[in-house]
Amino acid sequence: GIGGAFQYGLQISIINAPAEYIKSFIRETWLKRYGSSPTEELITLMWSFVVSIYSIGGLLGSLSAGYLSVRFGRKKAMLFTNIPALLSATLMGLSRLCGSFEMIIAGRIFSGVCGGLGLNIHLMYAGECAPRKLRGLIGITASTAIAIGKFVGFALGLREVLGVDALWPILMSANALPALIQLLTLPFFPDSPRYLLIDKKDKEGCI
Repeated sequence: GIGGAFQYGLQISIINAPAEYIKSFIRETWLKRYGSSPTEELITLMWSFVVSIYSIGGLLGSLSAGYLSVRFGRKKAMLFTNIPALLSATLMGLSRLCGSFEMIIAGRIFSGVCGGLGLNIHLMYAGECAPRKLRGLIGITASTAIAIGKFVGFALGLREVLGVDALWPILMSANALPALIQLLTLPFFPDSPRYLLIDKKDKEGCI
């Protein structure tokens, strides 16, 4: 779940804390580029893009989840979700340094793709790997991971942690850590028995 549904929960909650800092960053960047202060309506429009573009990425990720999980297998598809996660963390983490609020918008799209993929493949992979007696229990791990992700996002956004003006780029790139943890641990996990039997016709591997 750390690279699956957790990422979705984290990205939903993490955007709330740095709202005013990101708006100020958009205002400062616009002033440096064009020599005039943007209107409040324009700031609100740019902020709306930052928040809502995540859903577009989530839609793209969700639509791709079925194809990727059949084409590459559940485990490899879950590993693939870490690519957009790391891309998004890099873009958002470096946005202030590069003076580009567009990088935050692009990063949010990639984090949405990661969330859409992870949420769908997590359920599929965990459900197919779970023993029959534990299938229900394993199935609710997605909801648990979302809740933990939301909690961690809110906790990181506190002023005592990363919710200050100087640290908001680090806060926005926090999804890199669960992605790296999954990249290091998931290769040791087995592949889905259902995928091995039905898609790969590997009966021995399935057993």
